[in-house]
Amino acid sequence: MHALDMGETQGQGYIGQALGVADILAVVYRDVLNHRANEPDWPQRDRFLLSIGHYAIALYAALAEAGVLDLAELATYGSDDSRLPMSGMASYTPGMEISGGSLGHGLGVAAGMALGLRHQGSDAHVYNLLSDGELDEGSTWEAALACAHHGLDNVTAIVDVNALQADGPTKGVLRTEPVTAKWEAFGWNAIRVDGNDIDALLGAFDRLREHRGSPAVIICDTRIGCGVPMLETREKAHFMRVEEHEWQLARQQLTERHQVRSGSSRAFTQGE
Repeated sequence: MHALDMGETQGQGYIGQALGVADILAVVYRDVLNHRANEPDWPQRDRFLLSIGHYAIALYAALAEAGVLDLAELATYGSDDSRLPMSGMASYTPGMEISGGSLGHGLGVAAGMALGLRHQGSDAHVYNLLSDGELDEGSTWEAALACAHHGLDNVTAIVDVNALQADGPTKGVLRTEPVTAKWEAFGWNAIRVDGNDIDALLGAFDRLREHRGSPAVIICDTRIGCGVPMLETREKAHFMRVEEHEWQLARQQLTERHQVRSGSSRAFTQGE
């Protein structure tokens, strides 16, 4: 909902991706990361790297829910002098570990951070959220080789597989499948899950919590615009234009979808 509110201030943006990774970020910030909301530079914190800088709208929403940012500050998204630019900038935003934009750098930075933390004797973990389009970049795979070579089990990559990038469907731009087999061939412990299924995400992170000896990757199949049916089916969905009258409709659809999911969960819990 925060992403929709921020998107409305611009009338357009990376709304589809934000809705697609909302479940992932919710799990990461609620159940996975060791961090301190009031001390974003705490030396022992786990690092979360957003190398896909245009997903910043989603991360701002998560940082606000996690208490790192004030909720009221989200209203400044993308405006002049805001600490919340449309593409993530580490120099501006508390909790933003790296500046993103040009893809292919995040995993390399993660490898360097992980090596540095190891030399310091730190138990902190490094997580890198990257996109399936980012797998087109050769530097990503060089970094994957380096992480495996050095046995960096303090690195976890999270790949958002939404099957779409700026130039069209991912499989038509540069086919990356079979993604899981590729990561395994590079020496990674790979798990593939439905990235819009909270229980599946929790299970995947739990399985990796005790893993040692190699880096790990969670490959998350997500849906662009997840939770808002009219956006899930929109043809031009990478940088999405949403008409003025559609924003409230999107909120209504998201609310209705959430109520349906919550009702199903309660029924399951009660054995109905």
